[in-house]
Amino acid sequence: MRTLIFLLKKEFKQIFRNKALLPLIFIAPLIQLLILPLAADYEVKNINISFVDHDHSTMSQQLYHKIISSGYFRGVGYGSSYKDALKQIEADQADLIIEIPLGFERNLIRESKQDLFVAIDAINGVKAGLGGSYIGQIITDFNQEIRLKWITSAEQTTPGQITIYSSFWYNPNLNYRMFMVPAILVILITMICAYMCALNIVKEKEVGTIEQINVTPIKKYQFILGKLIPFWFIGLFIFSVGLFVIARFVYGIVPIGNLLLLYLFLAIYLIALLGMGLLISTMANTQQQAMSVAFFFIMIFMLMSGLFTPIDSMPDWAKLIAYCSPVTYFIDVTRMLVLKGSGMMDIRWHFVIIIIFAIVLNGWALIKYKKTS
Repeated sequence: MRTLIFLLKKEFKQIFRNKALLPLIFIAPLIQLLILPLAADYEVKNINISFVDHDHSTMSQQLYHKIISSGYFRGVGYGSSYKDALKQIEADQADLIIEIPLGFERNLIRESKQDLFVAIDAINGVKAGLGGSYIGQIITDFNQEIRLKWITSAEQTTPGQITIYSSFWYNPNLNYRMFMVPAILVILITMICAYMCALNIVKEKEVGTIEQINVTPIKKYQFILGKLIPFWFIGLFIFSVGLFVIARFVYGIVPIGNLLLLYLFLAIYLIALLGMGLLISTMANTQQQAMSVAFFFIMIFMLMSGLFTPIDSMPDWAKLIAYCSPVTYFIDVTRMLVLKGSGMMDIRWHFVIIIIFAIVLNGWALIKYKKTS
């Protein structure tokens, strides 16, 4: 125990002596947590729309105002030339064109039907898909309003209709930041701890101090613990500041689940994550090698952990990779505990899997570390 305490003192002194490293460890992830949720927005707004109106009727103008007042679209053109509107798309000034044909209002009244033409710039697939969905829903609502008005005027009675009331649980305002902030916090903790830990032993190799440690009576497990524990505490500290300061006072996210359960999972997750970092550092000979390997895994963890896209929508081979990542389970657990208030029975298998990750990765790192004394 005394040997381990001396090792911990040495590691903490090395960390806090590096004045250039401290802001990267403690300040950079908090700044990122402030900025990244503002950019990671699932909702697409301010879609530029060019309106080509050949009819210039009351109904065509009503449709135009209904689309603009929805808050999703921004009018950049209102004319009668489709070629001019197409030039706006080619110049990246418009994302979508709606063409109202001549006789739009007359055909609706006489024949009860009329076609509209919608052209969408599909270079940005996500924006095109959502823009087309939004415009389709607005036109459907507009059509329903017209039909209801005509039926009411003809029969002087309101026809029977089904009214749907939706109840949104856990995120009633559909605020995407409630969903993204916990996951982004997990990714930042993962990046900081994995990178710093992966560079730890490699730095000892590069400066030559690893040979001095190898000839001492320090046990392998003591050396590994001495490298792991400081970053374990740093990970706990950054997570706490991110959750209770930035998430709460900046984004208004108050955890409703059991915090003791959350921190218990965090503690095991950090052990597994730091074990991966130590494993990388035992295999690499230079800091450049360690950073390259860590970056490779971090990118996979980030993009295939359910941070941006649901895992259920991935193909089967991608799901297999996603479920081989400890980040996937921690993002899921953080969202469940912070937003849903889930209990131990809901995340019991997550605990089992993360414990297996911790045992395998740290055991492997312990085996790979070659100590010659």
